[in-house]
Amino acid sequence: MKNPMFWVLLTGMAILLIQQGLPVHSQGDSQTDNKVMDNITVRQGETVFLRCPQGDIVTHTAWLNRSSILYAGEDKWSVDPRVSLVTLNQEEFTIKIEDVDMTDEGPYICAVQTSRRPRTTSVHILIQVPPTIINLSKGIVVNEGSNVTLMCQASGKPEPSFTWKLLSPSGDLASDDEYLDIPSISRQRAGTYECTAVNDIATDVQTVEITVNYAPSVSEGRDVGVTLGQRGVLECEADAVPEADFEWYRDDRRIFNGFDGMEIEDAGQLSKLTFFNVSEADYGNYTCIAINKLGSSNTSFVLYEVIEPTSSTLLQGPGAVQDGNSGSMGTHVHTYTCLLLAILQFLLRF
Repeated sequence: MKNPMFWVLLTGMAILLIQQGLPVHSQGDSQTDNKVMDNITVRQGETVFLRCPQGDIVTHTAWLNRSSILYAGEDKWSVDPRVSLVTLNQEEFTIKIEDVDMTDEGPYICAVQTSRRPRTTSVHILIQVPPTIINLSKGIVVNEGSNVTLMCQASGKPEPSFTWKLLSPSGDLASDDEYLDIPSISRQRAGTYECTAVNDIATDVQTVEITVNYAPSVSEGRDVGVTLGQRGVLECEADAVPEADFEWYRDDRRIFNGFDGMEIEDAGQLSKLTFFNVSEADYGNYTCIAINKLGSSNTSFVLYEVIEPTSSTLLQGPGAVQDGNSGSMGTHVHTYTCLLLAILQFLLRF
């Protein structure tokens, strides 16, 4: 472009004044010839348009940023492919910057040299950035009663705010800070925690798991009655994290799988001791013990005999009674029957 020395001097003056944080003025200008436009706020990734009014007879015009000339008239000086010329005429000099990022934030100056005098127009671009969670605590495993702190940090502009809440199981624990403190955590506080980072632009959400270990707690044993020769099952249920291992005992003797025709089956929180053919020797007291690395718990059962009714009892029915008078009563019934038959035959003769 013509007169490159003019642009070099103008650029140097603009850079010097921008660094001082002052509006840009050309030498000899009056305050009224230099305008400061409202800030332009744009979201990261969008396109910003920089418009500069011309007027009069313009001999030179340029757009500058913090350190260099972007456009001098229709000549592009910037090597950034995102910067392009939109309009250049006697009324308007407009350029655009596509896909803006935080590096584009700052002051921009339109310098115009007219036939009358030079003037400048300055504008400040503000970039808004949606929040992005960049540092979140990893999933953790702790013992019940431990103190826990979760951290959630995010980038964004304006600076994001934070909220925490317990999702699963649903709970009332919440925080509006990037740190969540849980003193003396209980098993009820285990689950999925959600961190939300939000600003005026958007929201980012991530989750973290807390696993709380605790010693086993065994449900009270239920006594079981079984008929001799039938199948019987004792069930032992334990709540524990990590899951408990089970041991079965008959009095003080430990029972192993397959011992004396008994089967032990463990599935998660439940252990079953099965008798496939109960014998007299199987009746008695049994103990189930649930164990993990934090402790143990136990409960007791009684396997007792149930007597089945005999066939004679079923025929007599409930409350049937037999005594020494039963034979005498049968004789009386037979005598009455014979007497009635004799009377009937006598009457039939007439």
